[in-house]
Amino acid sequence: MPHRPLNRLHLNSQMPSTFGAFRVTAFRLIWPSNFFSYVARWMQVTVISWFVLELTDSPFNVALVGFFHMAPLLICGVLGGVLADKRNKRKILISTQASNLFFSLGFLMLLVTNNATVWHGYLVVCTIGFGWALDMPSRRSIIFDVTGEKGLTNALALDSIGMHGSRMLGPTIAGTLITLIGTSAGYGIASLFYAISMLLIILVRVPSPQTLVSTGTNILSNIVQGFQYALSNRIILSVIVITIIMNLMCFSYLQMVPVIARDKLGVGPGLMGLLMGGDGLGSIIGATAIASASSLRRLGRVFLIGSILGFIMTFCFSLTTSFALAYPFLLLLGICVAGFGTLQSIIVISSSSPDMRGRALGIVTLAIGFGPLGALAIGVLATATTPSYAIMIFSSIGITLVLIVTAFSRGLRSQTTALS
Repeated sequence: MPHRPLNRLHLNSQMPSTFGAFRVTAFRLIWPSNFFSYVARWMQVTVISWFVLELTDSPFNVALVGFFHMAPLLICGVLGGVLADKRNKRKILISTQASNLFFSLGFLMLLVTNNATVWHGYLVVCTIGFGWALDMPSRRSIIFDVTGEKGLTNALALDSIGMHGSRMLGPTIAGTLITLIGTSAGYGIASLFYAISMLLIILVRVPSPQTLVSTGTNILSNIVQGFQYALSNRIILSVIVITIIMNLMCFSYLQMVPVIARDKLGVGPGLMGLLMGGDGLGSIIGATAIASASSLRRLGRVFLIGSILGFIMTFCFSLTTSFALAYPFLLLLGICVAGFGTLQSIIVISSSSPDMRGRALGIVTLAIGFGPLGALAIGVLATATTPSYAIMIFSSIGITLVLIVTAFSRGLRSQTTALS
């Protein structure tokens, strides 16, 4: 039975309302599918980080969780962009969620039988990272396919609310379950969420025809074309450079939260999970403000200012000595980086030609993949000094680099509309 081919056409002048994108049938399934997947991923990272800390009592080994989780983005991020341009995005998402579920259930069995080791944890977060690398460009660009140009800013802002909300809920749920029931229970719920995500994306019907690019079958040549395109587009290039800086120098702080929570702030896994989710709550507030904006102008400036303020908040967090002070700074951090995280994809999609959109997003995914290098570096520095001092140094270097890029990014500073 044929379905209406373009639900997105029904996005009219009312689209700028906060929840306007939910008028699209497909988006009402994509959003919760993404959300459950995001929550499951953050629950896994939290559970395994605590698991590794309890087994090894080593900040560096905890940092390795972040390294193995994000390293696949550096390896496969661009490949995920090629797949988004050349393959069915819905099928890509179904495949990655099935893989996530399979490996999650495997690690759960190891936890239940007390056979799990640190390296099992590293292997699982690495496989989840490969799924993330391969499906993230499809996950963001499929939103454009179902909402169209006029709905893009609102829809991506709503998806960012879910993404940032998961950063709050995932660690909080995981930390609470670890405290009340145990590690296995926290991981079991994460596995259930992957199953729900997969079932929801199976139900999605993407408008037909879905844009697929037929630019030959040579994957390497498509990857090279993507890099050439990104390097020649000054706005996209600026976004990529700042994304690298943020993931190297700013978001690496998260790897140190379990150690700071236990050793400096004196709290257990419950409050540790709440602390890890603090910036997620702030990001919900920031992303909701963006989704509610009827006419958001100066997108580039919001992106840049959010990045700069994010480093200021991580620096302030490094100075705190109590949970009561640490949590507000992470909340403010989330509000600030919502401008960075939400507008990142919007600016790249709006600045890309349709045939290069997936590959441009893939290179952004690769830029996010520099995060594991930051996780390793901050782990080494934290071991040699202290976690707080390491965050302080990273924040100082990061804000300096962003200010330099901002000075030379006139095109990005003047970016004012979502799509022309």
